[in-house]
Amino acid sequence: MVVVFVLVGLAVAAVLAGFHRYAWVRLVRDTTAGPGTARRIGTAVFVAGPLLMVGALVSERAGAPFWLQRGLGWPGFLWMALSLYLLLALAAGELLRPLLRRALDRRAAVRAAAAPAAVDPAATDPAPPEADTSPSAAAGTPAERFPAPAPTAPRSPTSPTASADPARPGPRAAPVLPAPPPDGASPDGRAGTAPTDGARPLASPSRRLFVSRVVGGAVAAAAVGTVAHGTYGVLRGPSVKRVTVPLAKLPRSAHGFRIAVVSDIHLGPVLGRGFARKVVDTINSTQPDLIAVVGDLVDGSVKDLGPAAAPLAGLRARHGAWFVTGNHEYFSGAEQWVREVRELGIHPLENARTELAGFDLAGVNDVQGESEGQGPDFGRALGGRDPARACVLLAHQPVQIHDAVRHGVDLQLSGHTHGGQLWPGSLVAAAANPTVAGLERYGDTQLYVSRGAGAWGPPTRVGAPSDITVVELASRQA
Repeated sequence: MVVVFVLVGLAVAAVLAGFHRYAWVRLVRDTTAGPGTARRIGTAVFVAGPLLMVGALVSERAGAPFWLQRGLGWPGFLWMALSLYLLLALAAGELLRPLLRRALDRRAAVRAAAAPAAVDPAATDPAPPEADTSPSAAAGTPAERFPAPAPTAPRSPTSPTASADPARPGPRAAPVLPAPPPDGASPDGRAGTAPTDGARPLASPSRRLFVSRVVGGAVAAAAVGTVAHGTYGVLRGPSVKRVTVPLAKLPRSAHGFRIAVVSDIHLGPVLGRGFARKVVDTINSTQPDLIAVVGDLVDGSVKDLGPAAAPLAGLRARHGAWFVTGNHEYFSGAEQWVREVRELGIHPLENARTELAGFDLAGVNDVQGESEGQGPDFGRALGGRDPARACVLLAHQPVQIHDAVRHGVDLQLSGHTHGGQLWPGSLVAAAANPTVAGLERYGDTQLYVSRGAGAWGPPTRVGAPSDITVVELASRQA
C-alpha cells in the first residue's frame, strides 16, 4: 500500500511539473526576447506557485501550526485555482495561435501587393551615345566608316532583342530587381531582423514574439479575471435560494414549514470568523422555522477553529439548528466538533431522529465515519418510526440516497458536491454523485443537494455560486 501511495505521489508530481514547465514556456520564455528581469520574475512565479500550493495542502492535512496553514493557504490555494484556468486558457490559446499567425501573413501579403514595385535606376539602359561630328571622324576608309554588322547570337525566348544598329537603341530591357533577403535577414545579407516598412511582412522572430505576447496576455488576463471574479463571489457570502418541496404525507398543519439548509461552510485557514458571521446573518435574515447544517462545517481542529466557529451560536430558528457530520469533520476530529457544536446551541443528530410537529427529522453520520467505526446507521436513525408520518433526513453525501429510499424517507437534504465549485469540476462531481445540485426524485424519495456556502481549498467558485437554500415544505392536503 505504501508503494502504491509513493507511485501515485510521484505520478502527480510529474504531471504538475510537466504542466508548470509547459505554462512557463508559453507565458514566460516565449513572450520575452531573452534573459532579463521579466524572464527572471516569471520564472520565480512559476517555481514559487506550485511549491506554495503543495505546502498549503500538506500543512492542512498534516495539522501544521495554524499560523503556517494560514500563511500558505491564501497564496497556495489561489494558485491552485489559477493554474487550472491557466491550463484551460492555454489549451484555447493553442487553437488561437495558428489563426493569428495566418491572419498576420495574409495582412502582410495584401500590403505587399498593394505597394508600388521599386525600380533600380542602375538597371535601366544608358542613354544612346552622341554622334561624333569631328573632321577626324569623317575621314577613313569606307570600311571603317561603314563597318559590316556584327553577327548576332540566336535569340532566347526569354532574352530581349538586341538592336543591330549601335546608334539606334533597341527595346528597353525589363529591369532586374535584386532578390529579397531571406526571412529574418537584413537587406545586406546579414542575419537578424530586417527593418519593416509598410509593404514588408514582419520577420519570423518578430512575428513569433508578437503572437506569443498577444496569446500569452489573453491567457493570463482570462485566468486571472476568472479567479478574481470567483473569489469575490465566495468572500461576499452565499446567496439565498428558495425551493418548494411537496410531501404527500405532510399534514396541513405543517404546510409552509421552512428549513434553511446550509452545507460545506468549510471554516479553516482561509475562511474564518468573519465568513461565519456572514453565513449566520444570511440564515437569520430568512427567518426559518428550522436550520439544517448538513456537514463539512470545518477544516481543522477545535483548538484552531473554535473562535472562528463561535458566531454559529447566534443562529436563530423556532425549532432550533441541527447538525450532521460531513467527511471533513472526520479529518478534523469529529467527536470534538460534535461536542463543540452542542455547546454552540446546535443539536447533533448522530444516527438519530426527533419528532417535530408534522414530520420526523432524522440524521445519519457521514460515510467517512466508517473509518472510525462511526459510519451511517439508517436502522438506528429510522427504525421503529411511524411510516405514516413524513420523514426528512439530513445526510451529507448524496450517495446516501439509495439507503434513504429503502427506508421510506420522503426528503433527503445533502451537500458535499459544492456544485462542482470550479468548472469543469461539475463533470467530475456528476460522475461521483447521483445529483450534483438541486432537487431530484428517486422513487418515492426526493433529494435536494445544496451547492454549499463556502469552498474547500481555493476560496473560489466558477460556475457554481454558493448558496443557502430555504426549503419550504408543502402539504398535498392543502
